Amino acid sequence: MVKIVRKKVLNPTVTLLEVEAPLIAKKAHAGQFIIFRLDEYGERVPLTIADYDREKGTVTIIFQRVGLSTELLADLNEGDTILDFVGPLGMPTEIPEGAKRVCVIGGGVGCAIAYPQAKTLHAEGVSVDVIAGFRSKDIVILEEEFQAASDNFYLMTDDGTYGEKGLVTNKLQELIDGGVKYDCVIAIGPIPMMKFVCKTTEPYGLKTLVSLNPLMIDGTGMCGCCRVTVGGKVRFACVDGPDFDGHQVDFDELMNRNAVYREREAEEKERHTCRLDQLGKALIH
Repeated sequence: MVKIVRKKVLNPTVTLLEVEAPLIAKKAHAGQFIIFRLDEYGERVPLTIADYDREKGTVTIIFQRVGLSTELLADLNEGDTILDFVGPLGMPTEIPEGAKRVCVIGGGVGCAIAYPQAKTLHAEGVSVDVIAGFRSKDIVILEEEFQAASDNFYLMTDDGTYGEKGLVTNKLQELIDGGVKYDCVIAIGPIPMMKFVCKTTEPYGLKTLVSLNPLMIDGTGMCGCCRVTVGGKVRFACVDGPDFDGHQVDFDELMNRNAVYREREAEEKERHTCRLDQLGKALIH
């Protein structure tokens, strides 16, 4: 059981929680994740570690309200507890040896996962360019944090309400065409975004890592739920990843698998809302 020590609402759908988890904080590295379970009735949900503080013994997670479990997690406050908080799981991000300049690309809430990558590389003396993409100004997160963890920071919005108008791939192509030489690109965000970042870098033979977050249950490779096809072979995101060579990932298969339970998730969320409404009416009467 872990206690929430800090809560910050980053935008209407994205929440930051810092929890006391000294054993995880002691061993965590950029790219790894945790699995939480709110209570004995809850599902197991993986979330990438957004930050950690070894001295304070805390781990930070940043997540979006997308289903019932994340809705309930976002409703918790400082001082509340989470029953299960297991990690660090997965393999740390491995940058090519000798890399001097890296481009870290984050899309939407995926920026929460891209941030520890940029922070770690920047602290190690690697030159880091960050491209962060959002639909509009009102959902921008971690702007100041990225500025502190990069040598060059580019903020893109689809509608042009903040930063530069355009997609992250537009900026990446512009930088490559302008003569910037990267040793590696790290792309984290919506699957279509990662797919097209890889299509942008592939003609240049530019190594591109992507962080995958498929459906997952146990986080130990036993259930096989998080299988992905990489280079024509089956890999498990929980133990072989979550980082993979983006040029080898079957993104179309990944998108199809991630959508399998979408209708069921929506039904469960609606059922929970109805139960809360009924409880509220019963308390009133």
